Amino acid sequence: MRTTSVGVFRIATTGPGDVSGLMDLIGSGAIDPHAILAVLGKTEGNGGVNDFTREYAVAALCTALAPKLGLSPEAVEQRIAFVMSGGTEGVLSPHITVFTRSEAERPAGLSGKRLSIGMAHTRDFLPEELGRSAQITETARAVKAAMADAGISDPADVHFVQIKCPLLTSDRVAAAHARGNTTATTSSYSSMAYSRGASALGVAVALGEIASTIRDEDVLRRYDLFSKVASTSSGIELMHNVVIVLGNSVSSASEFEIGHAVMGDAIDAAAVTAALESVGLGANPQPGRALVNIFAKAEASPDGSVRGFRHTMLEDTDISSTRHARAAVGGLIAGLAGTGAVYVSGGAEHQGPAGGGPVAVIARLSD
Repeated sequence: MRTTSVGVFRIATTGPGDVSGLMDLIGSGAIDPHAILAVLGKTEGNGGVNDFTREYAVAALCTALAPKLGLSPEAVEQRIAFVMSGGTEGVLSPHITVFTRSEAERPAGLSGKRLSIGMAHTRDFLPEELGRSAQITETARAVKAAMADAGISDPADVHFVQIKCPLLTSDRVAAAHARGNTTATTSSYSSMAYSRGASALGVAVALGEIASTIRDEDVLRRYDLFSKVASTSSGIELMHNVVIVLGNSVSSASEFEIGHAVMGDAIDAAAVTAALESVGLGANPQPGRALVNIFAKAEASPDGSVRGFRHTMLEDTDISSTRHARAAVGGLIAGLAGTGAVYVSGGAEHQGPAGGGPVAVIARLSD
């Protein structure tokens, strides 16, 4: 089994087109551009169908990295997994997290499992396959491939699975209808939820969290079916799923470690604390450990209440419920972590229990 070293760099941005922090780290030698495997970012858009800050950020990064890699911007986008999550409501701060991976020798005396990362992607989907069993099945296959790429064999060692998935547009719906097929929905906005939900269920199938006998009609209906580690984000810029698996592996010589917990609802501070404590942080942090970043999902509880009290996030016609949820969960996590530069993504369909979601923490170990 090969040994890899994974690096993680959280970089603040002044806007979706700001690549100066990344370029500075490349210029100083801290980041080898050829080792960049994935970039996860938070941009200050609305997080909806027309959130062009995501595409803007990816274009800026690809253009900046192209001469460093000797590739065209288009080729850079094919080489590196870019997952941009729009929406930095409340105290959330725009930033990117850069993951690098390179071959390494495991130092003598290094014990335990360390952070590992793997990547895979599905085939392109037809519009009529989004939000349905085809997307679930293909995502499950890609998750297993990404686990193998990360050197992870035990599903218990997987702590976060980030997926970028497609959505429907009017043109895509029309193309399906022209072939005599129907789509899961004709609403672009609703299609984001269907795609996110089916992708999350694919993760759950791959990791054995649920049975593989799931049906089309279970998506966005059977909320008792979910993954405890899936984080999915829809975008207009692709028609396949990009899968990034983060976990711990004995094949990694990284100085980082990842852990997770599952929030039962949007105010589950105990789960956030448990996630921090899983990597030796929290109220009584272990010596030699430092927080790198926190990754979490957020959604307005679909039953309209939180711990017995009614919420109005789903009834607000001025502000999307996903924006409310990101602000609420982002504020909770920021208060406990001491920073607003955390990755909180809205829309947690089948990603944790209804109204809740997974929360993962990466820590740097100096020992």
